[in-house]
Formats: sequence, structure tokens, C-alpha cells
Amino acid sequence: MPKFQAAIFDVDGVLVDSPHEKAWRESLRQLMESSWRDIRGRTTWSPDAFTAHVYQQYVSGKPRMNGARAALDYFQVPDAENRVAEYARLKQEMVVRLIQAGDFTAYPDALRLVIATKDAGMLIADASSSKNAGLFLRQIRLDTFAQEHGISSPTLRPGLTLRDYFDADVSGRDFAHGKPDPEIFLTAAHELGVEPRFAIVIEDASAGVQAAKAGGMAAIGIARADDADLLAAADADLVVTTLDDVDTTPLFEGRLARRQALCRGGTSASLDAGRPSGCWAPSTERHPLRDGLGVS
Repeated sequence: MPKFQAAIFDVDGVLVDSPHEKAWRESLRQLMESSWRDIRGRTTWSPDAFTAHVYQQYVSGKPRMNGARAALDYFQVPDAENRVAEYARLKQEMVVRLIQAGDFTAYPDALRLVIATKDAGMLIADASSSKNAGLFLRQIRLDTFAQEHGISSPTLRPGLTLRDYFDADVSGRDFAHGKPDPEIFLTAAHELGVEPRFAIVIEDASAGVQAAKAGGMAAIGIARADDADLLAAADADLVVTTLDDVDTTPLFEGRLARRQALCRGGTSASLDAGRPSGCWAPSTERHPLRDGLGVS
């Protein structure tokens, strides 16, 4: 059976708990409470309206200007086309301050999967629309993480950062089309020297999952924000709430499975065809290389 040859990781929400959502929310609040106060009553915005669900569905995973416009359109901000640049600029200034202040953490489950895929001989890449991704990746010491968590790996060396660990870095580039267009992931696969059908993408945003599928790749959706339904609707091949649930043994054999399928209420389930109502990931294995991408 053909095997996956590459794993492509989004950054914000997958590898790191970044301050992007906070920056998008707080910068819009600042505008609405200051220079945009005169138009506030003509919008649907309120301090509590910019929820995590709104961020995940409309903003997450998109390039900065696209994300800003999506948020303004969602809250029906008048004259949005002339306000989007100011909003995007304020958000960027805020997120850089937060990153420099260390207001982010790396997800241990993601770092474990990154190391496991590399140790299995897969090529790995980071692919985020965010121009701030490099700021995160260069601050994460993978050797220190491995030592603290008792991980021994021949692919690690002293002083190694997460940025240096990846075989390709396509984050923060200016692409003609942002997610859900597959351009960023197709570029990552090309720079790794791997056909898209042999690559798997790990994403936390529905737009990212859609991009992976549009590019002919398999997709694992990581639902960290109670948004498993959005990722499932985007046709993720596997949806988990922690990447520790990804069963790496079949993954390295070209199959997708999780360690245990949990339905709403915490009960386990056995699947027939498709994904049953209430279960966000298959307990039986999916074979994207065999079933969905034209490989026999």
C-alpha cells in the first residue's frame, strides 16, 4: 500500500496557541470604542459577539487582509473596504507585541506528532498564512521540549528550534490566493518534492481543511475550539480533539485512524460507511491514498 511521504502543518491553532484570536478581537474592540465609535451602532458588533466560533469560521487560516475583511463583513461594518487596512494594521501591531511578550504556548501533542512523523522518515513542512509564524517557530526549542517530556529521537540535536526542524517553510508568503485555495499546500508539497496525493495536512480551520482537500491531499482536523462540526463539514478525513489521538502506526502506512472513537457523551462507536451522527472521527481506518486519491 502507498505510504504518506509528507506531513504539512498549519501553525496557529495547530502547533501553537497563538495570540492571533485575541489580537483580532481586541483590536476591533479598540476601534469600536475609539475612532469607529460613530459607526458602532450601525454594526452587529458588541464586546461579546466576537466569539471563538466566529473567529474559527470566518477569520482563522486566512491571510491578514482577507481575515480583516471577513470579520468586518460578518459584523456588517459600513464602508468596510476603506476600513480594512486600518483594522489589519492595528491587529498586526498588537499581535507582534503579544508574541514578543511571550504570550503564546506550543501544543505538546503537536510537537510529539511533528517528532514522530520526522522519525518515521516523512518530510515535514510548516504552511501558515500568517506572516508571524516564523516568530513563533524560532522561539520554540524542540530539544528542550524533548528533554522535558522524556522523548529520545535521532532527529534532534542541541539548540534545535522548531523552525529549523522543518524540511520546508512556506509560512507567511504572499500567495495569489489564500485558503481555502490549495496554493500554499501545493507549494509546500512541491518544495518537499512530494506529490500532493502522498501528503497529509494537519489543520485547525475549516478553510485550511478545504484547501488541503482541494489540493488532493488528506487532512487531519484538530478541533481545539469545540469546532469539530466545522472541520467534519469541511470533509476532514479525520477529526480529533488532541493530536495524541492520531494513531501513528496506520498513519505511517498510508491509513488514517484514531486510537479510540468517542461519540457525544463519551461512548465508543463502531463505524460502517461514512461518519455517523455524533462521532467526529472514525474508529475504523480510512484509506485516503487508496480510496480518494486514485491509488490502487
